[in-house]
Amino acid sequence: MLNEFGAWLDASDLSKKVIEKHISNIDFYINDYLLYEDTTEAKDGANTVSMFLGYWFIKKVMWASQSSIKSNAVSLKKFYKFMHEKEFIGTEDINELELTIKEGMSEWLATLERYDNPSLESVW
Repeated sequence: MLNEFGAWLDASDLSKKVIEKHISNIDFYINDYLLYEDTTEAKDGANTVSMFLGYWFIKKVMWASQSSIKSNAVSLKKFYKFMHEKEFIGTEDINELELTIKEGMSEWLATLERYDNPSLESVW
């Protein structure tokens, strides 16, 4: 699936470096997050993006930063657009994912800031 996603990205006007970043982000999402507790297929993961970016990524990934959260959000939108074009997910799923990212981003970034603040006792 990652190879197909890479080929799909390659057909766009993106640089090789940007394509590699998207593939790396999605590889981590699929092979680390979606397999972390239960096995979740990528096509079924679109509704877990808020948990991934707003909690798991912040708590488990030592390189979590504002830019890495934003980068992963862009990669996830592209990946699920690819999944939608391949008819693995429906229009409602992709629309919900995009709305979740749009509405959740400011809170996820604020959560990261609280998480990185050692003077706060309660982050969540």
